[in-house]
Amino acid sequence: MNKVDETRAYLRSLNLSWCRDNLDQALQNATSADISYMDFLNQLLQGEINYREKRSEERRMKMAGFPFIKTIDEFDFAFQRSITRKQVNQLLDMQWIEKFYNLIFLGPPGVGKSHLAVAIGLEAVKKGYKVSFINMDDLIKHLKLETTSTRSRQRMKRIMASDLVVIDEIGFVPITRQEANLFFQLISSLYEQTALIITSNKGFEDWAELMGDPVITTAILDRIAHHSEIFNLTGDSYRLKHRDSILRP
Repeated sequence: MNKVDETRAYLRSLNLSWCRDNLDQALQNATSADISYMDFLNQLLQGEINYREKRSEERRMKMAGFPFIKTIDEFDFAFQRSITRKQVNQLLDMQWIEKFYNLIFLGPPGVGKSHLAVAIGLEAVKKGYKVSFINMDDLIKHLKLETTSTRSRQRMKRIMASDLVVIDEIGFVPITRQEANLFFQLISSLYEQTALIITSNKGFEDWAELMGDPVITTAILDRIAHHSEIFNLTGDSYRLKHRDSILRP
């Protein structure tokens, strides 16, 4: 076994897969550029770190479960004027995640609540945070099946282990008192342990009717609204505007 093969075997034993697979190219580049031993080692290890960071981000993206990919740059701030780019940009340092603060986006359908939730969640993934995205209907189903379904139990375990949980579309479907109690238990478990992004087409004053129990609703809102920033998005539906522009002759 020559030195290159022996070194490649060492790299395999150390689980430095990128270094192993790119050793020949790295040696060739080092020879061509006539770089020092230290620079060669530095570049090789930097390649390994970059590879691992990329793989880790890909895993976090997969685990996040975003229903679509939308970015901040794709958000139409000219159309949706009830929130500014500056306000959103100030959230991208993610200090609110570190402090277990919540972001709440309220407003009618089509005004950009889910877009913002996904876009901010995506930036959190890029910054190394573990994110879980789930809509309210699916969340209730998993909460009800957690004790009997392996899939639901794993999903809830992943949610509990997240740095940021995005709960989308609260208010589209009313829930029973039992379901509201399960939701309350989840919120209580996440309270001051995990940051939340919540979107809802209902104002807080309508949540009691939505959840069927004023006492449980008050307890939920007490935990959600504490340490939170609330954004009330107004205006016309972007989806309807976009549809009309397509249909217009």
